Amino acid sequence: MEALILYYDDTYPSVKEQKAFEKNIFNKTHRTDSEIALLEGLTVVYKSSIDLYFYVIGSSYENELMLMTVLNCLFDSLSQMLRKNVEKRALLENMEGLFLAVDEIVDGGVILESDPQQVVHRVALRGEDVPLTEQTVSQVHLFSLHPPSGLEFFWNFPNSPLGP
Repeated sequence: MEALILYYDDTYPSVKEQKAFEKNIFNKTHRTDSEIALLEGLTVVYKSSIDLYFYVIGSSYENELMLMTVLNCLFDSLSQMLRKNVEKRALLENMEGLFLAVDEIVDGGVILESDPQQVVHRVALRGEDVPLTEQTVSQVHLFSLHPPSGLEFFWNFPNSPLGP
C-alpha cells in the first residue's frame, strides 16, 4: 500500500504513528461499501475509484455532511480535470492540479468552495497566471502551489508498484 497523505495538524506527529493510522484506516475501510466511519475519535469519509481511495478526515465534532461535501467536491473536480479518468496513473501525472484543487477547496481548516465547477475554473485560471514561455512541461496544463492547512486529506494507492 502506498499513500499520499497531507496532514494539517499534529494529531499523529511521528511518521511511525502516521503509518499505523493510515494502515488502520485502510484496513477498516477498503472492503466496505459505506462512505463514513468513526475511528480513533475521528470522523472519516471516503470514496474509492478504480485503484484509488480518497479520504477526508475531521474530528468527531465535525459535521460528516460537510466533510462529505468537501470529499465530493474534490472527487468531482478531479473527475472533470482528468476527463473522468480518476485513476492512479492519471492522478500521479497531474499532482499539481490535485494540490491546486485542494488549495481552492480548503484553506486553514475553512471550507472555501464546494462547487466543483468553480474549483476547476479557478485551477485553470491559476494555471494561466504564469506566461507559457516560463512554464515547465508539467506546468503548461496545471501547476502546483501551496497545499492548504486544515482538514486532513488522505489518498491511498493500494498495491502500488512504486513502493512505500
